[in-house]
Amino acid sequence: MRVKVCGMTNMDQVRQLDEMGVEFCGFIFYPKSARYIFKHVPSSEVKKIKGKINKVGVFVNANTDDILKLVDDCGLYLVQLHGDETPKACEKISNYITTIKAFRITENDNILWKIKDYQDVVDMFLFDTEGVGYGGTGKKFNWEMLKGLNIKKPFFLSGGISSEDVNSIHQFTTDMVAKDLFSVDINSKFELSAGVKDMNKIKQFVLQLKKTKL
Repeated sequence: MRVKVCGMTNMDQVRQLDEMGVEFCGFIFYPKSARYIFKHVPSSEVKKIKGKINKVGVFVNANTDDILKLVDDCGLYLVQLHGDETPKACEKISNYITTIKAFRITENDNILWKIKDYQDVVDMFLFDTEGVGYGGTGKKFNWEMLKGLNIKKPFFLSGGISSEDVNSIHQFTTDMVAKDLFSVDINSKFELSAGVKDMNKIKQFVLQLKKTKL
């Protein structure tokens, strides 16, 4: 099972994630976020990060040309679009870099209908919890809504995942929808403060998750 740790602001902690075998780290390029990366480090410091870890840039309704410039300035490997981006805008970005489209899920959503216009224009999906604004909520949406669906594209499972959820993730992987489950995405439940991670907590989570051989 792959792991993405989002909302990173400390480059030493990113290096530690790489040493743990975490596959993805997320940097938030949304100025209204408490974890906005440029409040903490310049683009040159993000670009210096090497290793096996994949750098993901998280954007919310940003200008397409600005996104593509930051991809180069920061050496990003993937882009995550977390706003109300149109399929056309997503397609332009995904023609340049591997692109994840995030969807914020409510109890009333028809998920297959929600994603249908993006099936052919992005590389991956991410399912998160609907909240006020565009930031993370630290809460889970109802994973049962995904069960039995054929997503037809690799997806990240996000939204309030904590260290207590290893067994729930294991159970989720027994459903047919999990054939497309690409990675879990963690953030606020593993923080000491906004953007500062509890590295021991993350390490234990990663060890337990990967030990289950999901």
